[in-house]
Order: sequence, then C-alpha cells, then structure tokens
Amino acid sequence: MKNPYALFFDIDGTLVSFKSHEIPSSTVLALTQAKANGSRVYIATGRPPVIITNLGSIEHLIDGYITSNGALCFVGDEMVCCQPIPMRDVKTCLDDAKEKGYSVIVVGREDVAVLDPTGDVDRIFHEMLAVREFDNASPLEVVLQQEILQLTPFFPQAYESELLARMPQCVSGRWHPEFTDITANGADKGKGILAMARHEGFDPDRTIAFGDGGNDTSMILQAGIGIAMGNAIEELKLKADYVTSSVDDDGVFNALRHFNVI
Repeated sequence: MKNPYALFFDIDGTLVSFKSHEIPSSTVLALTQAKANGSRVYIATGRPPVIITNLGSIEHLIDGYITSNGALCFVGDEMVCCQPIPMRDVKTCLDDAKEKGYSVIVVGREDVAVLDPTGDVDRIFHEMLAVREFDNASPLEVVLQQEILQLTPFFPQAYESELLARMPQCVSGRWHPEFTDITANGADKGKGILAMARHEGFDPDRTIAFGDGGNDTSMILQAGIGIAMGNAIEELKLKADYVTSSVDDDGVFNALRHFNVI
C-alpha cells in the first residue's frame, strides 16, 4: 500500500534541470505514478505565471500552483491567495535600482516589466534559464497600475539586508547568487502550502516539499517532510528532513520511492 501525500515541487533545479532545461523522464514517471497512487501534485515556484512555460510534460498532472514565492496561489481559474507588496516599498526598491543602476524584474498581477540596464536579466534568464517570455515584457508604467506581487532585484547578498531595512513590509528569498525575490510579508512558499491546505482540505502534515534554493527554505520547514535535492545549496540541505540525489540523477524519483509514495 502506497502513502498518498500532497506533493510540492520547486521548478528550477528541482523539477527542471539547469543543464537540459527539461524535466527528466524519471521525474515524469514518478509524478505519474504518484498521482495514480492517490497523491496530489502542486507547483511551488518563484516564477510568476507568465514564465511558467517549461512544465509541458507534467501539466496534466498538476493540481494547483504556488507562484511568485507564495504571493499568488491558484487552482485552475480559482485564486487561493494574492498578497501584493505595498506600493511604498515598491517605490523604495525601484528608486534604489535607478539610483544605483542595477536591474530589476517587476511582477504585476497581470504583466511583468523588466528594467535591465546591466544586461543581467537577459544574461541569466534568457541565456542560462532559457526564459524567452521577458522578450515581450510590458512597460513599467503599465505594470505599476497593477498590484505588484514580486520584485527581483539583481544585487549581491551582502546588500540585501540594507535594502530590506527600508522595505519593512517585505521579505526576501534568494535562489540565485546574483538576484533575490522580494515579496510582501506573509508571502512565502511555506505559507503557500498552508493556504493550499486550507483551500484543498488536506492536512499540512501530509505534505512533502522538494527544493534546491534559499527561497525553498520556508516550505522545506513547513512541509511534513522537507526534501532537498542533491544539487541544493548546503544551507537548505541542513534544514531538510532528507537529501535526495540531484535533479539530473533521478532525485525526485528516488525520494518518492524512499518514502513509499511510488
């Protein structure tokens, strides 16, 4: 008898390989078997919906989405939660980016704006992460008419605390050394799991979360079982209940088999 859980997966470095930009076939097989055995499958990503375009092989298996690091969660067409950043804090970040000349991605409720004076957004998202959707980004003035769900400024971790001290209503989750994702207080992947549990009616203790980056910390700690990928940062591995193999070495499949989900 297999154990059904609500399963939560980060995308980049967890479901999708940084090397191939694809979901390994073993992961597709594992999620297919898990669903057949009664588990549910949820995405928990820092990506806003507009750039969740690399899940084609498992889209039919997905029960719901935690996006923008928990700022926007939905099941089908139904919104589970939406927590925008106060506009005062948005202005603080954008003014700082303009003054210091660093790049920033501005995620609105419907559209995304990209300010890229350094070329860092293009270099990392286009070349390294194979994200093409920012090529059609909207003008900043259009996006600022919407609720702002996430800001992604490109600066070193050493500067993070200095800026956040001036953005009191925000938290930060870093999954790449060159940028961080800033969301409103109360918006992170762990709180996304709790919101999804209330909406879907499952026990938060019957959850398994998979991640590899710093922005996965909250859900690794919140889930009944928190699993770090073999390619995860060391800080996350130390907080996880279990460390599996890397995304390119059947990590998801091996962990789900270890916990008798498949």
